[in-house]
Amino acid sequence: MDELRSTEYTPKDFKSDQEVRWCPGCGDHAVLNAVQRALSELGIPRENFAFVSGIGCSSRFPYYMNTYGFHSIHGRASAIASGVKTANPRLSVWQITGDGDALAIGGNHFIHAIRRNIDINIILFNNEIYGLTKGQYSPTSERGLVTKTSPFGTVEEPFSVGELVIGAKGKFFARTIDANVTLSTQIYIEAAKHKGTSVIEVLQNCVIFNDGIHDVIADKEVREERTIILKQGEPMIFGRNSDKGLVLDGLKLKVIALGNGITEKDLLVHDSLEPNPGIQYMLANMRYPEYPMALGIIRAVSGQTYDTAVEEQISEMQKKSPVSCMDDLLKSGSTWKIE
Repeated sequence: MDELRSTEYTPKDFKSDQEVRWCPGCGDHAVLNAVQRALSELGIPRENFAFVSGIGCSSRFPYYMNTYGFHSIHGRASAIASGVKTANPRLSVWQITGDGDALAIGGNHFIHAIRRNIDINIILFNNEIYGLTKGQYSPTSERGLVTKTSPFGTVEEPFSVGELVIGAKGKFFARTIDANVTLSTQIYIEAAKHKGTSVIEVLQNCVIFNDGIHDVIADKEVREERTIILKQGEPMIFGRNSDKGLVLDGLKLKVIALGNGITEKDLLVHDSLEPNPGIQYMLANMRYPEYPMALGIIRAVSGQTYDTAVEEQISEMQKKSPVSCMDDLLKSGSTWKIE
């Protein structure tokens, strides 16, 4: 989008005149704030942004953005966003979805948008619950969670968003926490610059139906010890005193303590650009207490995008086609005359 970098904005320019109707304290407010900050730094004309959502609390997002937007139906945001981008490749298309909207009824559209590598940015709000419909368990709810539809605890195995994205041939996967606006803003900027499907999982808090679900790693008292922010080309180090890190022990990741002869030079160096997803896959699946939760850009590799391939194919066929007008089309192929 370099040809579009010509306009200066502030976050306020992306705020619509609509009253934000999320619950006070909802993590969605922070996501909205971070997105508006990110867009203001991209220098892309406001009329070149389009936000598409499905159904769920997060799907109110387009109303609060002073951009083009489309509030679609349950689970179909990926299909609509794919069509928007393919029809007008110059647009910066953002899909706003939740763990229920994307991974349950919208699961098929979600994985195929990723497989096709359509140049859209998917922000997946993961609060591990159905919030808008009042507290049913979702595809990411942990086994045993008591909800209105699992009164004795859900017996299902939850999806891992990163595992699903990488398994669907995903080229870009990142994770952030709603309250970390600085990290989120950086990730959204990089996602916008990436050519292909960018999926950003946001660990988001629902204050009404699943309050504190991410506190075990997101609470400010423990987050430095229980999360690791991955940075391209830097050692995988974490901890309040930067005294822990990750190494590869055989075919598994292992947490080690620095000191006693072990230094940063012994740690794995993060490489989100590595085409082989093996280590990235393991990083995406790390869970506390065995591991810290990985935040930041986990995978970001290049690949042909669907929308570019379609545009190139149409251009090539137009050069070869004998049809240059409607008259040519009507007279092509098998024709006959009616007396």
